[in-house]
Amino acid sequence: MSEKPAKEKTVSEDAEEIKQILGAVSTEIPALIRSIISAVFSEDAGKSMGRAAAAFYKELKDSGMPDNVAVKMTEEYIGVFTGLGDLLKRVGQGKGKIIIGEEKAKEIGEEIEKRIKEKLAERKKAEAEEEEE
Repeated sequence: MSEKPAKEKTVSEDAEEIKQILGAVSTEIPALIRSIISAVFSEDAGKSMGRAAAAFYKELKDSGMPDNVAVKMTEEYIGVFTGLGDLLKRVGQGKGKIIIGEEKAKEIGEEIEKRIKEKLAERKKAEAEEEEE
């Protein structure tokens, strides 16, 4: 009979740990995104992007690329950075959505469930070993 309350306590502890993890994730990820946005839109990042774009354009021209093609490719090159920056801004503001297919979502859900079950099994095993000692 005393085993049942111990199991309930373990489940409760697991639920509390998951709650703490999700709480940390919900505060840490937005902070991380904000710091990435700051890095992407800083003065130094702008200078670096300008240097990278100039080097990219120069390399295209040095390899014999026509002006119009080199300019277009450089614009697209810069667009990758600005597009990423825009995406990060939207996500940081809570406006961005990551769209994944139903199959991929199911796969992710199954992987999360698998890992949680593994952690729970590890914890139960450790608790059982402690009880044996």
